[in-house]
Amino acid sequence: MRKHWLLFTQTVTIALALLFIIQTLKPELLPNVARSTGVVTLYESAPPVEPAAPAVTNNLTQAAQKAMPAVVNIYTRTELKSLPNPFMGDPRFRFFFGDQDNSETRSSSSLGSGVIVSSSGYILTNHHVVEAADQIEVALADGRKAEAHVVGSDPESDLAVIKIDLPGNIPVITFGQSEHVQVGDMVLAIGNPFGVGETATMGIVSALKRDHLGLNTFENFIQTDAAINPGNSGGALVDTKGNLIGINSAIYSPNGGSLGIGFAIPVNTAKKTLEQIIQHGSVTRGWLGAGMQELTPELAKSFGLPNTEGVLVSEIVRNSPANKAGIKNGDVLLVIDNQPIKDSKAMLDAVTSIPPEKTVSIQLMRNGALQTVTVKIGKRPTVTRQ
Repeated sequence: MRKHWLLFTQTVTIALALLFIIQTLKPELLPNVARSTGVVTLYESAPPVEPAAPAVTNNLTQAAQKAMPAVVNIYTRTELKSLPNPFMGDPRFRFFFGDQDNSETRSSSSLGSGVIVSSSGYILTNHHVVEAADQIEVALADGRKAEAHVVGSDPESDLAVIKIDLPGNIPVITFGQSEHVQVGDMVLAIGNPFGVGETATMGIVSALKRDHLGLNTFENFIQTDAAINPGNSGGALVDTKGNLIGINSAIYSPNGGSLGIGFAIPVNTAKKTLEQIIQHGSVTRGWLGAGMQELTPELAKSFGLPNTEGVLVSEIVRNSPANKAGIKNGDVLLVIDNQPIKDSKAMLDAVTSIPPEKTVSIQLMRNGALQTVTVKIGKRPTVTRQ
């Protein structure tokens, strides 16, 4: 009897242990699990495990519903004047044909997209969408329309801020964190492609920190294969929560259609530009006034450098901060304001992030010897987008 009782107690103990492990680690395997509400213990079925595809679809639906109301269509009109008639300067021509208007005016229209970022009516878009526009009309997703004016723009980052005044509530986008974006993340591109109306396309983040594309002076693009077409410029790139992570800016395409390579300006970059434009009407950056050249392995060896980190000064602008600090052609700049310089892009980013009028130190190599100079950073001149 003692032997049978011992066997029974061991079996019950093992069964209870297994039940505890399954309930703790795999509750979905149990059709009914006891859960206490604090008042009475009820038997409640474990929540079903949803398949991955429907869950993602549901997330994208919610993301689109959250973000699309804050994405607007932008229509611009520009008045263009033709070249004057060269014969109007001839008195004999005027004698026979009289004094005439020496030029003709015609209008050109274009379209793009934008993102409402403030309940005050501020809209973030691309500089090239509103560049030289004489009239800007914004159409909201709910059908309302309003005239807009340009608050300020930054050709070097291809960003601009426009503003509308509308009564009632205005939908506003939620900002995400672009530094947390990873390759493979699912995204939606929202905009007004070809003027057909607001459209959302799905894709993934296919690359990060794309630069040296020749699109802007300052490049740090998020690359995506979500379809971006003409008219999408200035629209939103959002994550699966509907949060803004980028401003759609450009595509790689020989024929103007989407080939699965689109570029968006990271929202963290756009946010800094947005704040400066709203505050000051423009973006202020630091300026050194020196032309830079990348160091090749051959150049690095000739200068006695262990690697290609640093930049070679190839040109000095007269009366620039670099000129006044005594920097010369042939100097190799290695460190500025305690930041090591890897290449010309790193140098440009470091200089432009320094406030004008601030004095910083630069470590350089000249004639094989390390030197340190101090320079008072200037204000970067306004550059016209080409």
